[in-house]
Amino acid sequence: MPELRCRAPGQVGPVSAVIDVHTHYVPGGWPKLGDDPSLPWLRVDSEREAAIMVGSREFRRIQSNCWDAAERLGEMGEDGITAQVVSPTPVFFSYGRSPGEAAHIARVFNDAALELTAPARDRLIPFCQVPLQDPDLACAELDRCLEAGHRGVEIGNHVGDRDLDDEGIVMFLQHCASRGAPVFVHPWDMPSAPRLDRWMAQWLTGMPAETHLSLLAMVLGGVFDLVSDSLRICFAHGGGSFSFCLGRLENAWFRRGDVVGTSERPPSAYVGRFSVDSVVFAEPSLRLLVEVLGADHVMLGSDYPYPLGERPAGGLVRGASFLTEVGRRRLLGENAARFLGMPVLLDAE
Repeated sequence: MPELRCRAPGQVGPVSAVIDVHTHYVPGGWPKLGDDPSLPWLRVDSEREAAIMVGSREFRRIQSNCWDAAERLGEMGEDGITAQVVSPTPVFFSYGRSPGEAAHIARVFNDAALELTAPARDRLIPFCQVPLQDPDLACAELDRCLEAGHRGVEIGNHVGDRDLDDEGIVMFLQHCASRGAPVFVHPWDMPSAPRLDRWMAQWLTGMPAETHLSLLAMVLGGVFDLVSDSLRICFAHGGGSFSFCLGRLENAWFRRGDVVGTSERPPSAYVGRFSVDSVVFAEPSLRLLVEVLGADHVMLGSDYPYPLGERPAGGLVRGASFLTEVGRRRLLGENAARFLGMPVLLDAE
């Protein structure tokens, strides 16, 4: 991949790449996925507006920046973003369907992602999805996608009642490590209950909780003991509440080892084995991530182009008063470059 440079609005002098590791896409259309009427489809309302439909239910209204590469690149320029990791929208994961159906759906969307990012593959970096319910098919689809031009994979934080410490999922993560494929973990299929139906509570509490739970599975489930430390893995939305709750986990591991102590070492020993994105929206929260996980393990993420994402992307990191300039460069791009296996150089023009 070419060296990347991009100036933030108003920036002069030396420039460094600014890489957004958390963005999503939706194709502008796709072939019928099957005969099941509950399969996702796109209702096109105009040239610039559409809705993701799940059967007859409107899942989410979207804009053309989901599928229009030129529009994405224009908005990246406005925000001073050099490159985006472009990942699937999790509603398409299809983990609840048969492995064959999920593999077919993954191929459709993965091929669409390559088409969408083709105009600027050095700036729009595609991540694929896989049928994670079947580790053999998941590994095969990852291999196909890496050979076709994808740079990594986005996975959900669970498959039904199977968390990330499930034997089959661990096998897939081991394969990712062996292939050098970075993994981005995103929550999906959030809990549903009457108490969560107000105030977008599924998104405001469910998403962070699901991400926290996936990190617990990696740590307390002993996954980091089983997977090579070459695995590059990042968790969305700042890792949920993991950083805030690390002391609580540590206390439980030592005091209730009969229940909690399934990992070889206490939870704090695994800090450094994973990264998180910066989608936390407030400087005190970002400071906590950096203090607990280290400035080398937090990467800029925006959740672009969805309404709960950060715009302008990178504004929190750029404006954080506690960061040194070295730390700011790490969060804005250098950490992501390492995560993606890209050259870290991004110097003056």
